[in-house]
Amino acid sequence: MGFIAFLKTQFIVHLLIGFVFVVSGLIINFIQLCTLVLWPINKQFYRRVNCRLAYSLWSQLVMLLEWWSGTECTLFSDEATVKTFGKEHVIIILNHNFEIDFLCGWTMTERFGVLGSSKVLAKRELLYVPLIGWTWYFLEIVFCKRKWEEDRDTVIEGLKRLSDYPEYMWFLLYCEGTRFTETKHRISMEVAESKGLPKLKYHLLPRTKGFTTAVQCLRGTVSAVYDVTLNFRGNKNPSLLGILYGKKYEADMCVRRFPLEDIPQDEKEAANWLHKLYQEKDALQEMYNQEGVFPGKQFKPPRRPWTLLNFLFWATVLLSPLFTFGFGVFASGSPLLILAFLGLVGAASFGVRRLIGVTEIEKGSSYGNQEFKKKE
Repeated sequence: MGFIAFLKTQFIVHLLIGFVFVVSGLIINFIQLCTLVLWPINKQFYRRVNCRLAYSLWSQLVMLLEWWSGTECTLFSDEATVKTFGKEHVIIILNHNFEIDFLCGWTMTERFGVLGSSKVLAKRELLYVPLIGWTWYFLEIVFCKRKWEEDRDTVIEGLKRLSDYPEYMWFLLYCEGTRFTETKHRISMEVAESKGLPKLKYHLLPRTKGFTTAVQCLRGTVSAVYDVTLNFRGNKNPSLLGILYGKKYEADMCVRRFPLEDIPQDEKEAANWLHKLYQEKDALQEMYNQEGVFPGKQFKPPRRPWTLLNFLFWATVLLSPLFTFGFGVFASGSPLLILAFLGLVGAASFGVRRLIGVTEIEKGSSYGNQEFKKKE
């Protein structure tokens, strides 16, 4: 094991990375709070500023994937589709099977210059998660309780508010509503059978309300829907902890572009279109499992240096005073100060671990676990 590989496995290094992310995130959140005064003066300028502030935070996670773990992301698509990346507003549909599927999506948004302006339809619980939810709030992310009767007006209002967004945005939808587990899949297929819908092998039954509403509200703003099917070579199931330990993975992403005018305007027909899309996604997964590749030409967009430079900036700004402070504490010889410092380190470790826990499948929501909980 080389020295760099050894460092990647050390807890103290992970703690320092977490410290940089958390403290820089709190600083960014505070700056975002201050930018609220810009909204009534110049809404579009407020949005552009917050896109760059969000980039400064999210790119640290992308740095871990691209530079720390060295994970490779390969696109399977066609040249015409790849040429549109970062040049239009789009809705992204991504399968929700892995702990780091969002991170693989983020690395693609970063490479095509839309990481800061990327959007998502997120569960409302995340709004109260420090850094993640707080940053999303200032980015005008659409939050929902996943109870359509309560969400309808909030979601429609939030989507319509994005119609004049000044920077190209990729709006991510996890149409399955929750991460794939065997229990949720069994229940989902019982629902499919009760509705007379074809069963899926690798996906949960898509929940169509969010998709059809997004298409209706963003029609005229969004140019296309990108269907993204993600898998990892070697049947790997990566985690954010694995990335933090420097484990390298190989992600393959099949991307298909559907012009928005090709998607029916009628809600029921659009829902049927989505169900058909998921049947096609299932077939793509079956092909990948059998052949080890997706159809289409392979593209490997080069990683950019900005994520690494951004992290090095924050590390330089924040770690220098931390080391100075820590040295002063131990040099003082005061047991009380030393214990307080170690307690602070322990609290920071706990906080970082809780943030990582947000991504873990086994700690995900129970949404979809109750049989026939909600029928659209």
